[in-house]
Amino acid sequence: MQYVVITFGTEGDTRPLVGVCRALMDAGHGVKLLADRSTFDTAKALGVSTLALAGDMKATVAPGGALSGLMLDGGDASLMAKAVASIANQHTTQWLQTVLAEARAMKADAVLFSGIASYVGLAAGEHLGVPAIGLGLWPISPTREFPSPLLPPMRMPGWLNRLSHQLVNAVSWRMFRKSMQAAQRAVSSPQSPRQKAWQDYPILYGVSKHLIPQPADWSELWQICGAWSAPSATPWKPAPALANFLKDGPAPIYIGFGSMAGFDQRTLLATLIEALNGQRAVFFAGWSGITAIDLPRNICLIGATPHDQLFPRMSMVIHHGGAGTSHTAAKAGVPSVVIPFAGDQFFWADRLAKAGVVPPTVPHTRLRPAQLKAMIAWAQRDDVRARAQALGQAMAAEHGVKVAVELIEKYSRRGPT
Repeated sequence: MQYVVITFGTEGDTRPLVGVCRALMDAGHGVKLLADRSTFDTAKALGVSTLALAGDMKATVAPGGALSGLMLDGGDASLMAKAVASIANQHTTQWLQTVLAEARAMKADAVLFSGIASYVGLAAGEHLGVPAIGLGLWPISPTREFPSPLLPPMRMPGWLNRLSHQLVNAVSWRMFRKSMQAAQRAVSSPQSPRQKAWQDYPILYGVSKHLIPQPADWSELWQICGAWSAPSATPWKPAPALANFLKDGPAPIYIGFGSMAGFDQRTLLATLIEALNGQRAVFFAGWSGITAIDLPRNICLIGATPHDQLFPRMSMVIHHGGAGTSHTAAKAGVPSVVIPFAGDQFFWADRLAKAGVVPPTVPHTRLRPAQLKAMIAWAQRDDVRARAQALGQAMAAEHGVKVAVELIEKYSRRGPT
């Protein structure tokens, strides 16, 4: 079969889908991945065919970008929805034209989609008369078992949990609707422009059942697969500076905030340095712009490194709570300290806390050195380490990518929903 896959976001949004793309290729299928050009390194290394979509995600999280306010000050679900909608709405017509052209060129049997490109994927599948299958990195399907991941974690009755998902999804559709309708008109869609959001289509979730068990009230179309990760293209060897640093003492603490940028670097960095109090750490600058000159000698600056191979060599992982990093840290069997910025990061911090492998979370805008020092000490406790090791062993037994491929094949054969 032939698949066109569309997403748009940061490296953390694209990399798990690369793992699925590579597995589809290994199963004999053809794949074309459409995403932001700055997130293609892993795909290129694994031989996954790519095409850049219009837009620049890196610019949107940089100072002055559409997401820069969220990076600096944090924000609630409505601000997050408005920010991501503003990105997608600028490019909806171009994205739909691009995915339709690629799908026709490769005679795609199905459209796979994720994130803020989801409505484009659904519209493309409907336009072409082929299945459209969601690839989710956090749950959007309504359930009584937990509230929407885009709302602050809270304890609510089941009916209100379900309503929270429905309300967030309704707000999302309202913010994307006009641009989606205009895009459908621009491509001369055989169907009338959408008046209501799509419902009851397959969504496969690349998350661990040990963090989110399969909800009992979900449709058979919505499935928790297990975490998705991309395999390493070549055997990993630490760069000389990192290799020497690892040899020179006990396992260090990993610090990295992935694609987060535009935040108050000076304040957060000063907080980290004071809280570490001389403890060894490695720091991945990501998109933050922090350089080696900003760091004391107990912190080793590193470049892009495969997390699945680095994290097991760390004593803990301090990160932003992105879905991919949260899963990789948990699977590595080490505790985490989560400093969330926006969106679903608070949700993943809460799920890890429920698993007993992270302390209560403090957003980066309110974090103080004494708080972070106490969080690090909590994660260093023997009982926390034991829980993290047990969780890692359980997650290692999952086969999320394999399950996803089998379900994609199944739903592709069914035809459009």
